[in-house]
Amino acid sequence: MKVLLTTLNSKYVHSSLALRCLYSAAAENLQDHDIKMDIKEFTINNDDDFILNELIYFDYDVICFSVNIWNVDRIINLTEVLKQALPEVKLLAGGPEVSDDSLTFIKENRQFDFLVAGEGEYAFTALCSHGFSGQGLAGIQGLIYRDRADGKIYVNPPGELLKMESLPFPYRYMPWDKDKTLYYESSRGCPFNCSYCMSSIEKSIRALPPDRVKEDLDHFIKGKAEQVKFIDRTFNWDKDRCREIWQHIIDNDNGITNWHFEICGELLDQPLIDLLNSARKGLFQIEIGIQSTNPKTLAAVNRSIDIELVLENVKKVVSGGNTHVHVDLIAGLPFEGYSSFKDSFNNVFALKADHMQLGFLKLLKGTALRENADKYGYIYRNRAPYHIICNDFLSARDIIRLKQIENVLNLFSNRGGFENTVEYLAGLNATSFDFFEEIALFYYLKGYQQKSHKKEDLYRILRQYAYWKDRSHEGAFDKATDLLYKDMENTLNPDAIKKFNKKGWKIE
Repeated sequence: MKVLLTTLNSKYVHSSLALRCLYSAAAENLQDHDIKMDIKEFTINNDDDFILNELIYFDYDVICFSVNIWNVDRIINLTEVLKQALPEVKLLAGGPEVSDDSLTFIKENRQFDFLVAGEGEYAFTALCSHGFSGQGLAGIQGLIYRDRADGKIYVNPPGELLKMESLPFPYRYMPWDKDKTLYYESSRGCPFNCSYCMSSIEKSIRALPPDRVKEDLDHFIKGKAEQVKFIDRTFNWDKDRCREIWQHIIDNDNGITNWHFEICGELLDQPLIDLLNSARKGLFQIEIGIQSTNPKTLAAVNRSIDIELVLENVKKVVSGGNTHVHVDLIAGLPFEGYSSFKDSFNNVFALKADHMQLGFLKLLKGTALRENADKYGYIYRNRAPYHIICNDFLSARDIIRLKQIENVLNLFSNRGGFENTVEYLAGLNATSFDFFEEIALFYYLKGYQQKSHKKEDLYRILRQYAYWKDRSHEGAFDKATDLLYKDMENTLNPDAIKKFNKKGWKIE
């Protein structure tokens, strides 16, 4: 039997941990079975015909899809065509977009023969052992399946939560791609109960013991992986465990691998901060979801944290200069109107993190906030990724304005290369938010959003803004021009600067 595990990633550099977890679990337990398994990964940017050709050509008996908010619609469309082309091929789906309301999903999408709700390692391995048929299907926990003979749908009881120690290292049986980000999890669940997050559905944490984690990480270190991202929702939930693993990474640093962690800023203590600040520059990358600095907003989504402590801890890591710091804000949370969000933006931007993500609330399936959407007047897209359209605190026009600000924030701040100029121009405004709001207005009035721009043209656009700003701040144009040259010298190679000077400041 030939079985394919596949998905559509959002970018080429991404890789699917879910597929490797399923593959490794089955390979570990089915060595005596006559099953050939493959993994094929695509992206949402691949053409449908290309994907279908790859799926059809190799004569698979079963094709299994990992379904997420960024690929659910594409997978539904692809599998409809796939089932028409190959009615005999069995189709399976699993993942977050399948797990919450599996019965509705399989009723609405008749092309699927099997769905796996929740964790998939046990159910997928059991399906393989039964050859995806037979009486044994009734005993597989977490499985929803369709009997093609009578058309009936069978829903098995949910599966028990798996013991992390029972799961093999996901990359044991499959080599990794050198040019892709690798994902790894050392725990499942989250200690917090944020009402907008899928992780809040599981109220406990299951974790691999530190020795097992260190053993797994040694494979990445010896293999000289470029970047490993932990998908643990809050890696530093246990400070001693976190410190032990980080120390192991520092002690065994290969000079190449970068390690990414999502952590809670409030749980950063001084020993952990000192450890980060002692590491090789570029060894660690941390992401901290601040989301808002409005206490009423944080309380409404079950994030009653000491925001001042979080901000202070982030400042300490940023000032250390060795760790890449990524901070997150979410627009659209309860009680966070436009003015309140402005305050949150200014508070977080002042941290001078390497990257500040301005995200927009998604009303995800199964979350408490989605279930209580009416309480806050939420209107949101009914198809993935379920972005907010408006609520009682932000109008649709407010959301659009913030999306425009998000665009210029990414172009002129997160993209890098404009540090000196942006710091100067932002200082000409009352707040950092006012600067990004104003340059967003300038950018969109000029129509620059209608095409993508090379980095060199962004310097030209920023200079045009400075020329406009000179009317109210005399000397701004000349000062900004000098700083733009300085930023270019710090960012562009000499040949690129020569080409820039030859063309000049004119934007075509």
